[in-house]
Amino acid sequence: MKFFRVLMDGVPRLGKANDDLVSGRLYPDGLDAFDVLARPSAVADGEHVDFLAAELLPPLDVTTIRDFITFEQHTVGALRSVAPDKGLPAAWYDAPAFYFTNPHAATGHNSTVALAPGSQQFDFELEVAAIIGTDGYNLSPEEAEDHIAGYIIMNDWSARDLQRHEMTVGLGPTKGKDTATSLGPVFVTKDEFDDVTEGGFMNLQMSVSINGQVLATDSLANMAWNFPELISYASRGTWVRRGDVLGSGTCGGGCLAEMWGWAGSMTPEPLQRDDVVSLTVERLGTLTNFIGEAAPVHEIPRARRRPFTPPVPYAPAQETAR
Repeated sequence: MKFFRVLMDGVPRLGKANDDLVSGRLYPDGLDAFDVLARPSAVADGEHVDFLAAELLPPLDVTTIRDFITFEQHTVGALRSVAPDKGLPAAWYDAPAFYFTNPHAATGHNSTVALAPGSQQFDFELEVAAIIGTDGYNLSPEEAEDHIAGYIIMNDWSARDLQRHEMTVGLGPTKGKDTATSLGPVFVTKDEFDDVTEGGFMNLQMSVSINGQVLATDSLANMAWNFPELISYASRGTWVRRGDVLGSGTCGGGCLAEMWGWAGSMTPEPLQRDDVVSLTVERLGTLTNFIGEAAPVHEIPRARRRPFTPPVPYAPAQETAR
């Protein structure tokens, strides 16, 4: 099944997408995708929606967003844009690293995404995300497979200059990432990918274009870990919940920062206002967004320096001999 959502008269409405992935019809008011999966007898015979003309919402209410980094080509190239001689850390191969980003900034297909305030190096990221359908704790990869409801295209928008600066502190990314994450246009249930899945990896072609010009292509099968493995790691000692979004990380060639790393220069140039970015993934459709004007930067002061005295290391008292 393929789901989308749109705002109708101020109310989010769920729809069933057609196989063309550019149109669909609405379900009765009050349903979400998980309601329909639990009650598949629900019929989408309402108003017709044309995705080419409509601004869509994310197809589901997002609870959390975890974003991984699982494509070796992307990781090597992106690191080159920051530290050309550093190379890929050995720890990258040990486990799939991820960070949490802002679920309140999720946006959908054909929406306007504002440039990050204060950034001169705004960037896209071409990804696919898995959607958790049922809660799970400390799952094995085999168990994790059963907790996946389906998949969606994800664009992890990134302000590269802000990201580089803030991560020198040893935390983050924060303001380099949290202004927007685009999801859509559809959420497709996992059963529709059985014939293109081998060893847990889905062979889906991916591409990105800016203003109609294709910049890069890759296959989702080039992930270093598959989604059940990502979910198992994410759930280690904790919970994944229904509505959680887990991004694959950016595919090879799927962002400008990687291209800058390989080229040794900022070519192509960062995104600008009025650019149109489209991410296309086989069987998931095309997610398009328009770049808008940044919100104003409200300056805050530099840190106030406070005098401090480092603590004295604790040493257990020696027991007196008797």
